[in-house]
Amino acid sequence: MFLRTLLQALWLLLVCVSGTQGYEDEIEVNYADTFYNEISEGESLEPTPTPIPTVPCKFPDLTKWDKLFSMLENSQMRENMLLQYADDIIKVEMGALRGEMLSFVAQYGGGCRVAVETAGQRMSLQMESRLRDTLERLNLREVRKEDHQGLLQQLLSAARMQATRLSKLEISCLGHHTGAGMSPGLGTPLETKGFHPHAQAAAAGLQQQEVTSEEGVAPLERALAAVVMELKQTRAELALVQRVNQRSYLPAGCETALLFPMRSSRIHTSVTPDLPLSLSSFTICLWAKPISLSNRTVLFSYGTRKNPYQIQLLLSRSSALFTVAGEAHLVEGQAVVKEGGAPGWTHLCGAWSSEQGLASLWSDGRKVASTPGVAEGQVLSDGGCLLLGQEKSARVQGWVENVSDAKLAFAGKMTGVNVWDRVLAEEEISHQALQEGKGCQQRGNVVAWGTTEMVPHGGAQFID
Repeated sequence: MFLRTLLQALWLLLVCVSGTQGYEDEIEVNYADTFYNEISEGESLEPTPTPIPTVPCKFPDLTKWDKLFSMLENSQMRENMLLQYADDIIKVEMGALRGEMLSFVAQYGGGCRVAVETAGQRMSLQMESRLRDTLERLNLREVRKEDHQGLLQQLLSAARMQATRLSKLEISCLGHHTGAGMSPGLGTPLETKGFHPHAQAAAAGLQQQEVTSEEGVAPLERALAAVVMELKQTRAELALVQRVNQRSYLPAGCETALLFPMRSSRIHTSVTPDLPLSLSSFTICLWAKPISLSNRTVLFSYGTRKNPYQIQLLLSRSSALFTVAGEAHLVEGQAVVKEGGAPGWTHLCGAWSSEQGLASLWSDGRKVASTPGVAEGQVLSDGGCLLLGQEKSARVQGWVENVSDAKLAFAGKMTGVNVWDRVLAEEEISHQALQEGKGCQQRGNVVAWGTTEMVPHGGAQFID
C-alpha cells in the first residue's frame, strides 16, 4: 500500500513539472513598446479584460480503490485513538478504585479482624467445653463399669469362701449329732447363691462353738437359719446389681443398637437391602427389647403397593406373630416375651420357604411355632418399602407414602437385624440366640447388621 501511494505521488509530481514548463514557454516578453498612463478627454474608459489564468497543475480524480484505502487509513487511526482513550479511562478508574479500597481497608480492616478473631476464639472454647464434657461422661461410664465388675468379682469370691466355710460347718455338725435326729435337709440352704458380710461373722461364731450335747442343737439350728436369711437378702441385692449392670448390656456381641424412644407414627428406621427382595425363601433374625407390651407392635415390616403386608414380624403382648404374603398366613408363638416388669432381650427368627410353604417362628433359639401351606409357590415382589419399628398403613385408599399408625409403633431397643435369602439350619439359629455368644458377627446377605444402610427417622437413633 505504501509503495502504491509513493508511485502515485511521483506521477503527480512529474505531471506538475511538465505543465509548468509548457506554461513558461507560452509567455512572450516585449520590451519595445512603452506605455503611458495618460487618458485623453475624448476617449472613453474601457475595462481591460482580465485574462483567465490557466491551471498549471490539475490533480486527477481518485479511483474507488484510492478512496477505500483512505477510508481504511482513517478508520484505523480513529480505532487507535479510541483504544488509547479507553486505556487512559481504565487506568484512571482503576487508580481511583484502588485508592478507595485502600482507604476502606485502613478504616475497617482492624475491626473486621478483631471480630473474626473473637468469633474463632468463642467457637474454639465451645468445642473444647463439649469435648471435655464428652470425655468426662465416657470416663464416668468406664469407672462405673469397672466398679460394677469389681463388685461382682468380690461378691463371687466371698460367696465361694462362705459356701466352703458353711459346708465345713455342716459336716462337723452332722458328724457330731447324727443320733440327735438332725435332718440332712439343713444343707439345702447352702445351695443358695449369694453372700452378706454378716454371714461371715455368723459362720465364724458357729465354727468356734463347741457342740457337746443334744441341748446345743437348737441354738445351732437357729444360727444356720439366720445365715440362710442373710444369704437370701444378699441374693436379692446381687440380683439388683445385675439388673443395673444389664441396662447398658447388648446381647450376642453386638456393639450398637437402634433406640426407639416412644410410640410415634414418625419414629422408624428405613432399610435399603443389599439384594432385591424378590425371594422364594428367607430367614429374618433380630434381637428386641421392648419398653412395654401392647396388643400389636411391629418389629419388621416389608410391603409393596400391591400388598403392604408381604413380610411382618410383630409382638402381641407376650406372643410373637409372623406373616408372609398377608395376614391370612399367620404363624403365632405364645409366651415368647416375659410379662411383668421391664422385658429383657428376646431373640426372634422367622423362616419361610415357597417350595413347601412352611413358615417357622423361633424364639431364643428354639422353634415355638410352625405352619405349612403358607404362600406356597409364591415369590415375593421387589421394589417395596422395608421398615423397622413401623409399617405402611393399608387402612387408607391405595398406597400412601409416610402414612403410619402410632399404635403399631415399636418402643424400645433393637439390634442384630439380619436377613438371608435361604432357610437357616436349626444349629445356626440356636448359635445366634446365645446372649453371651457372637451372633452379631454372622451377617445376612440381603440385610446385614452393621453394613447395610439403615436410616433412622423421627427421633430413632443408634446407641452404643
